[in-house]
This record gives sequence, structure tokens and C-alpha cells, in this order.
Amino acid sequence: MHLLHHFRLFSPTLILVFLFLSNCTNEIKQTNSPGIEPVSYLALGDSYTIGTGIDEKNNWPNQLSEALISKNLTVDTTQVIAVNGWTTTDLKNGITETSPDSSFDLVSLLIGVNNQYQGLDIELYRTEFRELIEQSIVFAKGDTSRVFVVSIPNYGVTPFGKYRDPEVISKEIALYNDIAENISGEFGIPFVNITPISEEAEDDDSLLASDQLHPSAKMYAMWVEKMMPTVTQIIQE
Repeated sequence: MHLLHHFRLFSPTLILVFLFLSNCTNEIKQTNSPGIEPVSYLALGDSYTIGTGIDEKNNWPNQLSEALISKNLTVDTTQVIAVNGWTTTDLKNGITETSPDSSFDLVSLLIGVNNQYQGLDIELYRTEFRELIEQSIVFAKGDTSRVFVVSIPNYGVTPFGKYRDPEVISKEIALYNDIAENISGEFGIPFVNITPISEEAEDDDSLLASDQLHPSAKMYAMWVEKMMPTVTQIIQE
């Protein structure tokens, strides 16, 4: 959700806390087992990808890389292009500014919650999500089999979401996810549905960051567990 719009219901102090996390691109070099072909990974998204509210090392892209390393796979680069509040349009612009190369072995895409939150035209999402899928494929050496999409979490179950209309949020997030899943399917790209996991936060505060909106490191670990079968298959093909 766009930082200056999304946190209207929060105090100025909280907004300042989130501002220092608004990094456009983060790249972490990792080393592990010799003799294994290294994997380079690019994660595209928004606050859910950058890991707002927690240490960057515990966001799900970095946890995913660590999980792959634990399986004796080698991940030498984890690059994140994401900012709090980014819509599909913002992500497209951020990609243009960052200009990542086209040699990644693995690319993920999670985007759309801010389109929903800001009440943008659903057709804009449909169009730009397709364009972002196409860009993701380019970054993955032009290979659709190296890309995966992650569903949008349902923030309607969080304390923040409950200030609004949780039922409407849930229905709209489901619609956005249907679009993302259908477009991903057209390209033969796997769609990892972590939305049911996000909904467990309704009854478990430990799954939320201190802002009571974004996921905690614990929830991200659950997402990674869900992703691992898909991701290991992608890498090992």
C-alpha cells in the first residue's frame, strides 16, 4: 500500500519507522557449497517482498535463499526490487530505474495489494500484471520455467484491515489473486498461494510484525515452506 496513503491511520512516528525501510533495491551476496552451480535470484514486489516491519534479512526472499542453501543448493545473489506502497505502475517504474540484467536463474513476482488498497481500476492491474510477467520472463533468461508468482496476502484479517471492511478486502484480494493466477497460468508459470497462510494471523499475533499489518519473520518462514517444492523444482530442472 502506498506509504503516504496506506498509513494514514497510523501516527507520524510509525510512518517514520516505515520510511527507513523503503529501499528500492537490495542485493545480498551469499556463499556456500563449492562445486554446485550458483543460482542468482531476483524478487520483484512491494512491502510484502521487502519485509516492512522486520529485519531485511528475515524477509521471505532472503529466507527462501537460506532455505535453498540448506538443501545444498548455491545462491550467490538475492536481489530485491521492492518499496513500501508500490502498485504495479510503481514496480514497472522501479524496474526501469534499476534496470536489472536478464541472467537470473530464478525470478519471483508478488504485486497488487496497493492497487486494491488505493481503489485503482482492476483492468489496470490486469494489463500491468501481464506486462510485469513478461518482464520477469526476460530477466529469467527468457525462460518461463524460471519464474514463479506469489499470491497477495489478505490483510483484511489484520488489526489494520479490521479498521476498514474486512469482508470487502477479502473479496477484492481474491479477485486480484484470480487475475494473477489466470495470467500466470497462460504463461505456464506456477502460482504459489500463500493467502490462506496470511489469514492465520487473525488468530495468531505472532504471525504479524510489530505494525500489526505486515507479516512477521515467522509467517514468512511459513510462506517459504509452501514455496519450496515449487522453487526447488524450478532450480533443479
